[in-house]
Amino acid sequence: MLKLLHRTVVILDILAARKTVKIAELIEVLNISYVTLHKDLEKLEKRGIIKCTHGYAGLNSDNNIGRRMAFFYQLKQKIAKAAAQIVEDGETIMVGSGSCCALFAEELALTRRNITVITNSIFIANFINEFNNIKVILLGGSYQPDSQVVIGPLAINCAQHFHSSKYFLGTDGFIKGEGFTDRDHLRVETAIGLAKCAENVFVLTEAAKFKRRGTCSLIQLDKIAGVFTDDSIPKEAENDLIKNNVALHKVSLAEERIKWRKFPGLPPILYKEKE
Repeated sequence: MLKLLHRTVVILDILAARKTVKIAELIEVLNISYVTLHKDLEKLEKRGIIKCTHGYAGLNSDNNIGRRMAFFYQLKQKIAKAAAQIVEDGETIMVGSGSCCALFAEELALTRRNITVITNSIFIANFINEFNNIKVILLGGSYQPDSQVVIGPLAINCAQHFHSSKYFLGTDGFIKGEGFTDRDHLRVETAIGLAKCAENVFVLTEAAKFKRRGTCSLIQLDKIAGVFTDDSIPKEAENDLIKNNVALHKVSLAEERIKWRKFPGLPPILYKEKE
């Protein structure tokens, strides 16, 4: 039987491809009991990633970040784990919105002690609220429902009351020679204000974002201490980061897979179980 992490990856891979799937089909693909699958799906639903109704599991259409988390889940988790390595027990850090950032915050809650997370993301605050070893400070401000963040001058003023060693944020795109971008100018203004409250700024993103270009300039290269991404980053973008003295941390995009069972309309989905 596949272990929980690998079952989660398979479930989210299927949902990323099909949006919805029958519970009975998941039982067949995973070769597990209904009780085991129910527990797996319950955990994903509790985290806001999926919804289960009338014999089907589907991506949570009411939750933008949770829905996006299903895409490249395993890769984003690798990036989150790599970024968590530079955070020490007892640190106070700021975390922005986004699926990579949410998984990063969860990784800190699982592996670190006495961490204080300052965030303007209501999704992230809820995502890690059950962990006792992490303190969450939620900034105030105007609420933006689609991204589940608080934005504006009030959020920036709140952040100025705290000292943070590091600020971790996500991105929607990249412009060579300039830096990272985002499609929402209100989130950008808030992120720029929060960045001024931290000693170092780090960007967490899958390499596919380097091929996109957002509407607004989010953060310039000379303001970034490091980037956590995967090894499919375009060479031109990699050279741009190195040229600007940005520390580049790359995780492997390759995944260990073995042929498991073909499922109608999908490629073979099986992940080698870790010992």
